[in-house]
Formats: sequence, structure tokens, C-alpha cells
Amino acid sequence: MKIDQNYFDKEVQHIIKNAIREDVGEGDFSSLACIPADAKGKAELLVKEEGVLAGVEFAKRVFQFVDEELVLKTFKNDGEKIKKGDIVFEISGKSQSILKAERLMLNGMQRMSAIATKTNRFVELLKGTKANILDTRKTTPGIRVLEKWAVQIGGGVNHRFGLYDMIMLKDNHIDFAGGISAAIQKTKDFLKQENRDLKIIVEARDLAEIEEILQNDGVYRILIDNFNYADTRKAVEMIGDKCQTESSGNITLETARKYAECGVDYISSGALTHSVYNLDLSLKAK
Repeated sequence: MKIDQNYFDKEVQHIIKNAIREDVGEGDFSSLACIPADAKGKAELLVKEEGVLAGVEFAKRVFQFVDEELVLKTFKNDGEKIKKGDIVFEISGKSQSILKAERLMLNGMQRMSAIATKTNRFVELLKGTKANILDTRKTTPGIRVLEKWAVQIGGGVNHRFGLYDMIMLKDNHIDFAGGISAAIQKTKDFLKQENRDLKIIVEARDLAEIEEILQNDGVYRILIDNFNYADTRKAVEMIGDKCQTESSGNITLETARKYAECGVDYISSGALTHSVYNLDLSLKAK
């Protein structure tokens, strides 16, 4: 999926504004208590762990939001491989402003870099196959745009951003709607009535459901969910070029390559965003 740039910019700005409100409140009294308002300083972002860098552009937006007079000099860019001891950037300006922005900048960059690093590991694993790695909606509430941004930086592909930009008929939708064919037909009727052009993905739980989905027109992609390798290969053969294929369901770094070798177009993994440990970065005064 490709997100609208205006929407993206607004979401990032909203995240920054809300995070500063949450963190600063009535004021950064630690800095106000001991640092003069006109004091100037410099600090460097130090890498303490190997990985893929993400969040430099986010950091620029944070510093700009806090104080437009802060000056950022970058040495490393988003998507670059980094190692312990690297300096990512130097920030200079009012000391109070640097300290006010520090925690939000670090929280964002550490998490984004962790996600980009894990995503890149999947990307490297899938080289030589046609499969792309997809994220999911299993993101941290309130900062989904940052986490999906990090997936892109790591070389992955964004799945839908929310419930509004793609139709995904999963097991509960199918059961509540009265079956696969009923769910698909109702969905097509709804889209026509609402004059909406949304792609339709349908989840299959077994090969019989794959067969039923294929009896219906208008399906963009079939989600081959929690299949073993043998059945995934069978599903891919059944589907052929009728629509796209996506493997999902507890796919890890240990299993991703084997699913890719079954011939699917996409592999989706919630682990890209819900099972990462922040990359170790530190802001140090010069």
C-alpha cells in the first residue's frame, strides 16, 4: 500500500504534538530549574548496537516542532547499516530545547530502527524468491504510521494502514456473513452501493476454502492462513495467476524462507512490529 503524503504528514505531526504534550506537560522543570533559557549546547546521537538506522527524518520533525532554531547536522541516513560507535547526527541550539526533544526523539528512533533492522533480516532471507515481506495492523496504538514507516525503511512493504483502505475478509467476517461466497458477494454489493474502489482480500483456512474463493470474481488476493508448506504449495498451484497470494500465520525468521519457496507473492508477519527490542541509541552532550 502507498499512503497519501498529506495524510502521512498530518499523522506524524499529530504523533509528535501528542507525545510532547504527554511528556512535557506544564514544563520541563528539570531543565528549567538548572539551565538558563539562553544557554546553547551541542549533542551527538551515538550508536551503541549494530542494525539498520530508521527515524532520522522523524528526529528532524521532532526538533523542528520543539524549536525551529535547532540545527541538525546528519552523518547517517535512514536505511543505512550502522554499528557500535557510529555518530548519526549532531544537534545544536538551545540546551533546554535539545533536552525537551531528547526522549521523544530517542523513543521514536530506537523503536523505528529496531523494526527496520528486523524487517531487513526478513528481506535478506527472501532474496532469490518473488516474495515480499508485509507488515500487519499489529502495531503500537497511536504510532502505527511510525512503525509502518520503519518497515518501508527496512525494505519491507506496507499492508493496509487500517480498516478503511482495503477490504480483508477474515475468518470471523466469513462466519458472521454466512460463508465465503456470501461474504464476497455482500462485499461487492456494498462497494458498488457506496461507490468505493477497495481491493478485496479473502482469508482461506484450508484448501476447500481456496477452491470456493476461486469460484468468485473480484478477489484481489487470497490470504493463505496457517497452512503447512505442502498445502501452501498446493494452494499456490490452485490459484495460479487468478489473483495474488499471501502467506500468514505465525511466520518467523525461521520459517519465512520456506513459505517463500512455496511460490507466494507476499508473506505477512506481525513480528515485524510487535516483537522487537529497541535498538540502543544514546544522545550525549558534547
